Amino acid sequence: MNPLLLRSMIVTGGLIAALNVLFAGFEHGFGNLPLWFWLSQLLLLPAMLLPARLFPVAATTRPFLRRASIYALGWLAPYGVFKVTGDALRPDFSLDASLIGLIVLCWIFGLVFATLRKPI
Repeated sequence: MNPLLLRSMIVTGGLIAALNVLFAGFEHGFGNLPLWFWLSQLLLLPAMLLPARLFPVAATTRPFLRRASIYALGWLAPYGVFKVTGDALRPDFSLDASLIGLIVLCWIFGLVFATLRKPI
């Protein structure tokens, strides 16, 4: 893999993890965040490898729905860690609702990316 791409994916994963910690810390208090939440943010680093492999494929895919699906699949792992770990901190946590929200938002991300990034 290209070292620049790998470095940018690691930095992006770190930024997403930092934002998740900030949002959760402001909402629940930094002292109230459990150890599993802090450790689960490390999952964002390997989760960023999925978009690194799928986004170049999506960028060259011509059919719109297939391109949108590949982009959505690329966002699924990193955004899944972000969303599910943040949702799990709430006392009224529902895994079903969290996963449905995850899938809907990833589809929206995929449609937006497929619209903006048309293959040449």
